[in-house]
Amino acid sequence: KRSISVGVNYGSDFQFFGRTGPVTYPFLSVDAIYNFKSGVFVYASPVQVIGYSPLIDEVDLGAGYLFKYSKKISGTVSYSRFIFNKNTAQVIKSASSNDINFKNAFDWKLAKSSVVFDYLFGSANDYFVTLNTSKYIETDWGVFDDKDYLSFNPTISAIFGTQNFVGRYSSEHLDNVETDNSFVQNSDAPRPLPRYNNGRFTVLNYSVKLPVAYNRPHYTFEASWKYSIPLNVEGALKNRHEVFFNLTFYYLFF
Repeated sequence: KRSISVGVNYGSDFQFFGRTGPVTYPFLSVDAIYNFKSGVFVYASPVQVIGYSPLIDEVDLGAGYLFKYSKKISGTVSYSRFIFNKNTAQVIKSASSNDINFKNAFDWKLAKSSVVFDYLFGSANDYFVTLNTSKYIETDWGVFDDKDYLSFNPTISAIFGTQNFVGRYSSEHLDNVETDNSFVQNSDAPRPLPRYNNGRFTVLNYSVKLPVAYNRPHYTFEASWKYSIPLNVEGALKNRHEVFFNLTFYYLFF
């Protein structure tokens, strides 16, 4: 079915494959998606880091294809390009520029599970596998009338992968990180020597997310909280357990 959706999102901080930068960057983004009847979709998302001078810090562009193996099993494959303003805030995502994503989801009635494969390439090359399980619940009663309802979609996630993008981020933003935590100093070498094996495939993050949404036929307003537990943090980042908050409004044009 052909459709267009446009959304506005506020986030309390950037998180990229279970990692955050040493500085908190709240942000605003606008997301626009056009879905063709064939299953092809294209999207664009300009991003503005709150408190920094560029009006647009980042633009994400992408295209993909939605398909169904059966009534219970679906999937998407997509490509995304990340374009950053040269004067942008030094968000952790800025060390990467391309992502190929392949997602498979299985609805087993009690809950819905998905396996997501990502290949990140550009300044750094990385591989990721993300496991998600969620339980969608919606009320059978209206809030203001019989055309609205509330929905809840608690989700648990685990991210596994490499983190070469962390090493790349460290080398590009030495003024914004703690050098002693990312490099071994060697007076005989022209540059600091890496001390960590960021190319090792390992568990990166566990998280629990609780989205609560108010829904009407054409639009949704959602607030979500996510508790994130980073693991095997290497390089310049000293990530800790953190709570992320997002507010999203999106409108669907049929």
